[in-house]
Parts: sequence; structure tokens; C-alpha cells
Amino acid sequence: MKAYKPETFGVMLDVSRNAVMSLKALKEYLVYLNKMGYNCVYLYNEDCYEIPEEPYFGYMRGRYSIAEMKELDAYADSLGIEIIPCIQTLAHLRSFSRWKQASFEIDDTLMVDDERTYELVDRMIKTVSECFRTRRIHVGMDEAFELGRGQHLSKYGYENFQEMMRRHLARVNAIVEKYGCRAIVWSDMFVKTWSGKYLKLGDEETVRTVPQEAIDSVPKNVELVYWDYYSLTKEHYLKNLKVHAQYNNEIWFAGGVWCWRSLAPSNTFSIDTMVPALDACREMKTKHIVMTMWGDNGCECSRYATLPALLYLAEYMRGNTDEEKIKAKFKRIFGYDYDAFMLLDKLDIIYPEKKGPGRTSRKALYSDLFGGFCDLYVKRGQGEEYAALAEKLQAHAKKSRKWNYLFDCYAKMAAVFATKYELGCKTREAYKAGNKEELLRLAKEDYTLLYKQLREFLPAFRKQWYAENKTYGFDCQEIRVGGVIARVESCKARLLDYCAGKIDRIEELEEELLPLYTDKFAVVTDDYDAIATASTLWGQQ
Repeated sequence: MKAYKPETFGVMLDVSRNAVMSLKALKEYLVYLNKMGYNCVYLYNEDCYEIPEEPYFGYMRGRYSIAEMKELDAYADSLGIEIIPCIQTLAHLRSFSRWKQASFEIDDTLMVDDERTYELVDRMIKTVSECFRTRRIHVGMDEAFELGRGQHLSKYGYENFQEMMRRHLARVNAIVEKYGCRAIVWSDMFVKTWSGKYLKLGDEETVRTVPQEAIDSVPKNVELVYWDYYSLTKEHYLKNLKVHAQYNNEIWFAGGVWCWRSLAPSNTFSIDTMVPALDACREMKTKHIVMTMWGDNGCECSRYATLPALLYLAEYMRGNTDEEKIKAKFKRIFGYDYDAFMLLDKLDIIYPEKKGPGRTSRKALYSDLFGGFCDLYVKRGQGEEYAALAEKLQAHAKKSRKWNYLFDCYAKMAAVFATKYELGCKTREAYKAGNKEELLRLAKEDYTLLYKQLREFLPAFRKQWYAENKTYGFDCQEIRVGGVIARVESCKARLLDYCAGKIDRIEELEEELLPLYTDKFAVVTDDYDAIATASTLWGQQ
């Protein structure tokens, strides 16, 4: 296979979902990206950057200062890497909205047509245009699903959201031009939604024709980013690239190196989905390609855990499909074995079994031992596999000085899963059978062991976090893991009381587990609060 060298081949780093990379770690990561062949970084930043006139923007969130952003930009430029600020100027601003410092349509989407919105956007654009030498600014605008349905509807009455998008983009684009820059936007709200509803691209058998009004809604100087991380076929990506090609705009493709909504990476699935995507980009001669690394709902996964997929895809673009050569290059760059890093995928065994990104780790850690409504889908015998994995990862932790903290953290995580993954099922089964002897054994042995393992995992997780990120956001992880520790202690105490006859029933274990999955979708999501409890975790909804 011949090499294909796009004009831009980059990586998007999400620094807005709690894990704001420290300058030291981010500089190191830039060096690695340079060695792998990447020449661009989208720095995805919703509110974690300083705006002098907006003191609440990124408040207590580890925001990058103006000096830090300029330092990062200069360092990246010395490596031949263009940092493109990737911000949000419409939706995805929930963290900022809590401070009530701007006009919001709903709790994460700015109010279109409100002058305070454009004052804020002007300050955003002014700040990043001064901090980064690139003349490109990604202004976001994706997934604004509630546009025109909230406060805007109450204030102005009903209006077609596509017209609102067109008008908002025109105003934001004018601000970007004012500062001598060029706007980039995610394409979904312009390409996917011209029929008045949210459509999934690629559902039709043939490539659909884009209405002229949709093409005209995007100024010609605005660059469109087609994002897609899910398909295993080249045809899917090719079809959607052809849809985008009908626009009069520069087109980017944004794929995904999966590390979000999980504690572990999905390198295998990333490669399986992105190889056909890159084949489609090659055929369409797509000039700009970026691999996104989102951090949705907490960003627990280490960015370094995705290095195998990043290198594999970079080598694939060079025409190198020889895995042994790729593994040898991985060892030269990172000083350790490719296959060892690939073991990290195994923390996320597919859940339930289907082709897709791993999702087991969050459920394995956060699912409640008594109220674990995900337990209906636990794969029995998996605990033994986690125990074996923990041993392998701990052996790698001992071998590598550089990556000791990473493998040690994941080894201790696997040890937790080895005990916890099936424990809720075992508890429920013994309770239903009236087997107090087994419940007593579980309480004294398994629950006691799990408590100890969690107390060992948390400081290892803390070490991994502080090796890579600023302090902000780890309080969230301590609240989550600390909550699990408290529940283990509490559940053990209630089991002991039940076995001693101090209480006559355990209400959660009396409940019958109901199916959460249909053929079409999963009712439970991969967000922490949706896994941890059926109760309302975040206050009144």
C-alpha cells in the first residue's frame, strides 16, 4: 500500500472533562506525537482557559493561563506542530453555565441573538487568537440539540433551528474574521439536520443530495469537520465524505481513538474503525485528518494508554501495515512493548458482547453491589480473567521504570475487578437461595478483600492522574471511588447484620433485575451517575 500524506494529520486532546494535562505532560505528549508523525493538535477546551474579562470562565477547573497557552504554542511550533484551539461557542458549556455569567438557552447552550452571547464569544476568540499563532480557530457548534426549544422559544417564539444556526454561525464567523482568523466547525448541525430532525449520516443506500439551502447556510471560508468514530466499513465513511464534498468548504475528517466514558482504552476498536476510515480519506484525498480523544464524563483514562492505536494509524498512513515493524518502532519511541500496552484494552471487555468500544470498566467499578441493575449482563467467570490480567500488568509495572505508574494503576484496577465484577451477582444469588452461610463468607472474605483492594487502587490512580494532569478534577475521581469504598463497607455491615438476624431483609436484593437492553439500544448509559445508582444523584431533575 502506498503512503498517503495529508496536509494535516493530527490528534485532538480533550482538556475540558476534568483532566487538564499539565504543561510538563502535554509537552512530553507533543514530543511523542511529533515522533509518530503527527503535525497538528486540536486542543479541545470548553472553558478551561483564561479570559481576563471573565473571571468565572474555567473557575476552579484548572484552566490554562494566557502565559501557559503561549508557552505551549511556542513549544509545539518548535516541533513543527500546529496547535489549533478547539473551543465551543454555542453548546457544551455546562460547566460555565453554573455560574450564571451569560445568557443560556438551556444549561449548556448559549442564547442565540443575545448580545451578551456575542460579547462572550468575542472575548473567547480574542484570547485564543492572541495565544496561538495558527490562524485557524475551531469554534465548535456541535450537538446543539435543544436550540430554539428553551429560553429562546419563550422569549422570541418558535423558529426553525437551522435558520438560527445559520444566523449564529454568521455572527461568530464575523468575529473570527475580525481577529484575522478562519473558523472551523463540527459539521453535524449543518450537514445532518437539514430535514428538521437529527439524521444519522449514511443510513440511505445511496449518497444523498444536499439541498442548496443547506450548502448556502455555511460561509465558504468556514471549514467543516465530519466526525465519525463508529463504523467498521470503508463504504460508510466514503458515503459521508461524498456528502460533505458537495459543500463549498474545506473538509476535515475527525476519527476517534477511543478513551472516553471508560477507565481504559479501546485501541483495538480504534484501529478496526479508523483503518477503513483512513482508506476512505485516501480515496477522497481528504487533506485534513484528526484523531479525537474525548474525555466525556470524567476523563479517567490515561492518554498514554492510547499510544498503540496512535502509532498504528500513523504508520498505516505511511503505508506500513507490518505489525512487527510497528511494534519495533513503538519500542524505539516509547521504550516498552506494544503488546504490553495493548493489554490495557482487556480491562474493558465488551459489554454486552458485541463489536464496539469496551465499556465494562466503568460498570465493573461503579455498579452497586446491592443495587447493581447492570449485573444481569455480567459475564460469569470474568473475575478469574481479571485476576490473571492483574498479575500480567503488575509484572509489567515491575519491568518498566518509565511506565511503572501506568501499569501499576491498571494492575490494581484489574485486581479490584477480579473481586468486584461478579460479587453483586454472587451476593444476590446467595440471598435469593437463603444461604446465610455463603453470605457470611462473602462478607468476611470477598467484601473485606475488595475494601483493601480499593484502598490500594485509589492512591495508584492518584499517582497516575498527577503524573499527567493538573490537580483539578481528581476530586471527582476521589468522590466516585470513595463512594464505592463507602458502599462496600456499608453493604458488608448490612450482610453481617442480616446473617446475625439483626435485620430480616435487604431491600435491594429483594428486587428482580429488569432487562436494560433491547435489540436497538441500551437503556443504561456509560455515564457514572447512570451506572452507580437508580436514584437521583445530581439533585432535582
